[in-house]
Amino acid sequence: METVTLRNGVKMPILGYGVYQVDPKECERCVLDAIASGYRLIDTAQAYYNEEGVGNAIVKSGVPREELFIVSKIWISNAGYEKAKASIEESLRKLKTDYIDLLLIHQPFGDYYGTYRAMEEAYKAGKLRAIGVSNFYPDRLIDIASFVEIPPMVNQVETHVFNQQTEAQKIMEKYGCQIMSWGPFAEGRNDFFTNPVLEAIGAKYDKSVAQVALRYLIQRGVIVIPKSTHKERMEQNIDVFDFALSEDDMKEIAKLDMKQSQFFSHYAPSTVEFLVSLGRA
Repeated sequence: METVTLRNGVKMPILGYGVYQVDPKECERCVLDAIASGYRLIDTAQAYYNEEGVGNAIVKSGVPREELFIVSKIWISNAGYEKAKASIEESLRKLKTDYIDLLLIHQPFGDYYGTYRAMEEAYKAGKLRAIGVSNFYPDRLIDIASFVEIPPMVNQVETHVFNQQTEAQKIMEKYGCQIMSWGPFAEGRNDFFTNPVLEAIGAKYDKSVAQVALRYLIQRGVIVIPKSTHKERMEQNIDVFDFALSEDDMKEIAKLDMKQSQFFSHYAPSTVEFLVSLGRA
């Protein structure tokens, strides 16, 4: 498995398994299948309500804990120093581990500075190997990176062929922050899986649209966490290290960039009002 090196020297797999929208009842089985398929990076979150399933799989997999890289995220309702501090302990308990490899602030709302202070404290105590943020647009990333003691090491944002985040990635790199993709398949939106450009390139390498899309991001240095509940697709998604896209292929896929979200904008007042309401729940 290829890795990226975070600003503190920690090596992180460039491809992992995401459990967003995986039913908590199915999560343990899915993560066990993913680990058996070769995945070592597992991405979860408090808001997914399946940290316990991930934790059960970690214990039952038989894979040494140090060979796994576990990511979780603090939800808006746990924003602020005291709540975040307590939620970190709760995540550790649910994940059945003494440390989390990477912990992120899930959304840039609420008292995320207080949340980050709790994360910095846990990082210094050895409970977290790396810390970062998620869904922080460039303005928010620059702000927090400029005023915290330990700048974010990772920023997980919507990144796929239709929203490639090339300019945001440049800013992340300037601040020593690694880009990580959520939704690398855009959840199938905009006819993702039948895109003619991706299909044509895939035919050249005997690879699927999904494999081409993942390979494109990987070659740009983007960490990807595709999700599937089917083991055969998990195996297909991880089988992307035996080919490389040509420069021409990369240029053709770059043209697919619509430079906007296929889901929602964190700048839209309606989106902010919705997310803030979840934080009060």
